[in-house]
Amino acid sequence: MQKIVETSNIIMYRHNKEFWANKRVIVTGGAGFLGSFVVSKLDELGASEVVVPRSSQYDLRQIEAIRQLLSDTSQNEEPVDMVIHLAANVGGIGANRLHPAEFFYDNLMMGVPLIHESWLRGVPKFVATGTVCAYPKLAPIPFKEDDLWNGYPEETNAPYGLAKKMMLIQSQTYREQYGYNSIFLLPVNLYGPHDNFDLESSHVIPALIRKCVDAKTRGDSHLDAWGDGSPTREFLYVEDAAAGILMAAEAYNDSQPVNLGSSYEISIRDLMETIARLTGFEGEIRWDTSKPNGQPRRKLETSRAKELFGFESKTHFEAGLQKTIAWYLENQEKIQAGESSHMAEALI
Repeated sequence: MQKIVETSNIIMYRHNKEFWANKRVIVTGGAGFLGSFVVSKLDELGASEVVVPRSSQYDLRQIEAIRQLLSDTSQNEEPVDMVIHLAANVGGIGANRLHPAEFFYDNLMMGVPLIHESWLRGVPKFVATGTVCAYPKLAPIPFKEDDLWNGYPEETNAPYGLAKKMMLIQSQTYREQYGYNSIFLLPVNLYGPHDNFDLESSHVIPALIRKCVDAKTRGDSHLDAWGDGSPTREFLYVEDAAAGILMAAEAYNDSQPVNLGSSYEISIRDLMETIARLTGFEGEIRWDTSKPNGQPRRKLETSRAKELFGFESKTHFEAGLQKTIAWYLENQEKIQAGESSHMAEALI
C-alpha cells in the first residue's frame, strides 16, 4: 500500500514504482483530459510501455476494434498487464440533454465489451472509471458507495450514469464467477488544465471560466448563468484524480465501488462568484431559471479510498481554479482557433 508523506499541510502522494517496473498498460482515453495526466504519471513512474489507442485507429464502440487493440498490444502472445479505461463520450447538462442516446450507447458499448475481451484474453487487471452521475438523484449527502442503488439518477445525465454503472455489475459478477481482477472507481466532477472549454459540450467550471473571460474581454455589463445557482457540487483537481486512479491500480484488488473526491462542496452561485473574482469580471451575473439546475447536491463520502489505498486529495480548490484559469488564458487563442477550424470543416 502507498504511504503518504505530509509536510506543511501538503499531502504528497508516494507511489509504488516497483509495481510499475516492466508493466505494459493500455490507457483508453489517454489523449484526453484525465487520461493525459494518467499517461504522464505512468511515464514518470517507469511503466515500460503505455499504449494510448486513438479513435481514428480503434473505434472502441466496435468489438472488432477492441479485439484488434488487444491483439496488437500482445507481446509474444502475452497480453498487456493492465487496462485503465478512461475513454468516454461525456459533456455537461446541455450535451446530456441533446445526446442522451449517444451517451448511453457509446459508453455502454465501450465499457462492457472491453472488460469482457480483456478477461477473455487474460489481461491480469482492469481499472474501470465510472461517474458521480451514477448516484441516485436524491441520495443522502454525502454520497456513500452503498447508496448507489437506492434510487434513479438525476434525469438529465441518467443515460450516461447508468451506462457507466453497468461496468460495476460486470466487474462484480466477473470477479464472482471467473475470479477476474477488475476494480471500479467513481470520480466526482473533475477540473483543471487541458479541460474542454467548448461551451456546447463543456462541464460547469470550464464553461464559467470561459464565459467570464470572454465577457470581461468584450466589456460586457452582465453574463447569463444556467439555473438559479442553488445546486452544490464537489470538484476534484485532475492531477489528484490521476494519482487516485493509479494508487488504486497499484494497491486495490476488489470490486466494491470506491469514490474519488475532494470532500469540498460549493454551490454553483458561490462557484460563479469565485470564478468571476479570479478572472476579474465585475459585471452582473444573471441567473436564467428557465434552464435546468441538474442534481440538487453532489458530495462524496471519501473514507473508503483513504482506508483501502491511502488516497486523499491534496489540491486546494481555489489554487486549482487559478491553475485552470491560467492555462485557459495561455491557450485561449489556440482553443478558439481549433473551434473555428472544426466549424469550417463542418461547413465544407
